[in-house]
Amino acid sequence: MRKNRISRSNHYILSFMLLMIVIGCAPQKEIIKADLVLVNGQIWTGNKQLPAATALAVKADTFLMVGDNNSVKPLIGPETRIVDGGNYSVLPGFIDTHVHFLEGGFRLSSVLLRTARTPEEFISRIKAYADQATEGEWITGGDWDHEQWGGELPVRQWIDSVSPNNPVWVNRLDGHMSLANSLALKLAGVTSETADIKGGTIVRDQQGMPTGIFKDNATVLIDKVVPDQSPAQKNTALKKAMDYVSAQGVTSVHSVGSWGDLEVYKQAHQNRELTTRIYAGVPLSSWQRLEEKIDQSGQGDDQLRVGLLKGFVDGSLGSHTAAFFEPFDDDPDNKGLMVNSEQDLYQWTKNADQAGLQVAIHAIGDRANHVLLNIYEKVIDEDGEKDRRFRIEHAQHLQKEDIPRFSKLGIIPCMQPYHAIDDGRWAEKVIGDRIQTTYAFKDLFESGAKVAFGSDWFVAPPTPLEGIYAAVTRRTLDGKNPEGWVPEQKITLDQALEAYTINAAYASFEEDKKGSIEVGKLADFVLLSDDLFYIPPEYIKDLMVLMTVVGGRVVYELR
Repeated sequence: MRKNRISRSNHYILSFMLLMIVIGCAPQKEIIKADLVLVNGQIWTGNKQLPAATALAVKADTFLMVGDNNSVKPLIGPETRIVDGGNYSVLPGFIDTHVHFLEGGFRLSSVLLRTARTPEEFISRIKAYADQATEGEWITGGDWDHEQWGGELPVRQWIDSVSPNNPVWVNRLDGHMSLANSLALKLAGVTSETADIKGGTIVRDQQGMPTGIFKDNATVLIDKVVPDQSPAQKNTALKKAMDYVSAQGVTSVHSVGSWGDLEVYKQAHQNRELTTRIYAGVPLSSWQRLEEKIDQSGQGDDQLRVGLLKGFVDGSLGSHTAAFFEPFDDDPDNKGLMVNSEQDLYQWTKNADQAGLQVAIHAIGDRANHVLLNIYEKVIDEDGEKDRRFRIEHAQHLQKEDIPRFSKLGIIPCMQPYHAIDDGRWAEKVIGDRIQTTYAFKDLFESGAKVAFGSDWFVAPPTPLEGIYAAVTRRTLDGKNPEGWVPEQKITLDQALEAYTINAAYASFEEDKKGSIEVGKLADFVLLSDDLFYIPPEYIKDLMVLMTVVGGRVVYELR
């Protein structure tokens, strides 16, 4: 019997009761007709009161009925679109709780370095891109991964000869380390005399000259001279981003970006061009500006909302800038770095909390997570209990004793399961036995934490099916862990789905509106090409999205 299937008698009773409610609210001589009806589906509702169904009906932007084929028949009119679910999985729309949305859109047309497996391939891809670029055009993006060729960091000399007329500023896939060519250094005025930056690293050669690699806060030295994209370019990037995530079944995103990003979203919303629901985050240090904006114009609506503040504690594992208590195994003089001071993080968090704003802070290393948990706990103790829903973005490497604190303090770990099967290729050589509580999905779930999932796009692909696959199998991308990397931290399919739907909605205070397929909630759902609960877990990543619906509107359909 399929998991989560309710008994036929209970299913009928609940469907009948819901139908009676609809009929009771309709005019006496006419039953409300649905705009869209899906039948013959294997619906995982995310609603524990009615966990499974075979049919649903939508009126305007809302679920009108959730039940079986017979229960929706009276709602079908001459204008109703009928979708045959094919006995495949139907799920609440996926919610990605951590994306750099505009950046993701730009990455879709940038130089592709993520899959470069050798230094030679890295160089040749930049050369090919530069050969097609106009003179003086900046080459950015890239998302390179030096672990593909054994861990040697690239240097500017690799690419100077193939990009003499174009400044190059390409980032590692985690966004915490970037490479500049010599022309970019010249335009930025960076030399051997350039001072180091607090919370960042300028990698230098033996003569003290920058190699071209800049980490975390040091990247501002080059960022400040990179020209901003035009409004038209930003609009195009947003459109590409929305189209791309819609094809992956994503109906809502939590965009951790800038005030400039928010302006692009606002303009698109005014033009009624948004096809993805956006919860837009801005920098934590700008909490006062956000408070004033909300006081003046509110938090927004179901399509575009504000209220989220994003901060940083440390860097990343791959860049060796994540903050740990003990040094990296392969770099014994390095324990990572703190991007912001504990005092600044505490003060910004406290001010934001008192202003009624939601705080979400990036923490990777075990020290970073411990420090942030302490800050959150201090603010909670000082300001008293309330429904604040503090978030830790990533929560990747945890001390065992810190895991129960998430549930105890009501802190949401917003995690990205794809990172586990990516970093799992090489993380052990970097942190050794500490991998046992790395991406501790199972331990966090079992402790009672409201685990929410996302992608961190552009850092990783915004593909929830791959994320679900990663969470339930933990098979690394290199194929070397068929039984799972740190398999003790695998979770169930139901838990993974909850993390991408109802828990993700909870992470933005929207669980009463979306995250499950329930009568009265926003009609966001996705139809897949098979039944998730009948296929082996290793095939989950190969499923296709057949249809994505946002507010009753079909925004993607596989043709």
